[in-house]
Amino acid sequence: MTELSKTGAAVGEPTDPTTAGKAFLDVRDLKVHFPTDDGLVKSVDGLTFTLEKGKTLGIVGESGSGKSVTSLGIMGLHTAGQYGKQKARISGEIWLNGTELLSADPDQVRRMRGREMAMIFQDPLSALHPYYTIGQQIVEAYRIHHKVDKKTARKRAIEMLDRVGIPQPDKRVDSYPHEFSGGMRQRAMIAMSLVNNPELLIADEPTTALDVTVQAQILDLIRDLQKEFGSAVIVITHDLGVVAELADDILVMYGGRCVERGPAEKVFYEPRHPYTWGLLGSMPRLDREQQDRLIPVKGSPPSLINIPSGCAFNPRCPYADLPKDNVTRTVRPELTQVGSTHWAACHMSTEQRERIWTEEIAPKL
Repeated sequence: MTELSKTGAAVGEPTDPTTAGKAFLDVRDLKVHFPTDDGLVKSVDGLTFTLEKGKTLGIVGESGSGKSVTSLGIMGLHTAGQYGKQKARISGEIWLNGTELLSADPDQVRRMRGREMAMIFQDPLSALHPYYTIGQQIVEAYRIHHKVDKKTARKRAIEMLDRVGIPQPDKRVDSYPHEFSGGMRQRAMIAMSLVNNPELLIADEPTTALDVTVQAQILDLIRDLQKEFGSAVIVITHDLGVVAELADDILVMYGGRCVERGPAEKVFYEPRHPYTWGLLGSMPRLDREQQDRLIPVKGSPPSLINIPSGCAFNPRCPYADLPKDNVTRTVRPELTQVGSTHWAACHMSTEQRERIWTEEIAPKL
């Protein structure tokens, strides 16, 4: 049965404009461009997706595809800083629980940040202040949104450190960030992000630079805490393996745009975009013996200042010549429905993609 969102649309499917704001998180045609001396950097160039509470969306893609810029846009953190000489140019709509964030008053978004939405940053060592203890930083994050004394807030901080698995939380609450290991700092970041029970949690590369054992622990922790708090979660990563069991839906980004979106099972076992095939081919498998070498995606990601015309992936795509009339290099493909809840942006016909996947790609994975 097709899974439906509160808007009545299938999960991951573009919603009708008249229903904007009714999904818990509804991102519509989001564009984030940065003016520079070399040209306009189109980091995100028309991104649309929805997410319901209790669900996890995995956003995957290579470095430079626009994943982190998307997360910062949702959190409202672009307008606070500057890129080069000018601020980011942001357009589109971001609806969070019925509130449109891009047109909202900056003070209102600031009040929502930490309470309604929170973020686990990629590098906790740079996100945490080196001059203050872990406890002081969690206490501050809690007291901003709750009128409580320091003693009550400290008790809450110790409780959260215990919840994320930090041993002796009543003692470690007075430790500084540099006194924690990488995995412990990430746990402390998660504790700080969840201290106010946010309804939306964005995890930006939460396991980068951690060993595989700690990675598994962090991902299990995010999954368990999501079940406990009922939050909507966005996991941003370049590693499909990270979201293999964590995400309900997957959105694949390339060149600032979505090239494939759908339920995790569909994207993993019936992918319909050559770029997704490349990501899967470069991912090691542990469930069976690997017969051949991993197959990397040839070439490099495009410059976001000079994105190739037509399909942005065409310079790296081994199947770019299959569609007729050179359309791959002249016309940008739009997301089209390839299943009840599955979307892809490719000029090849459905039959061509199904044949290539079944006969050429899948047997090698």
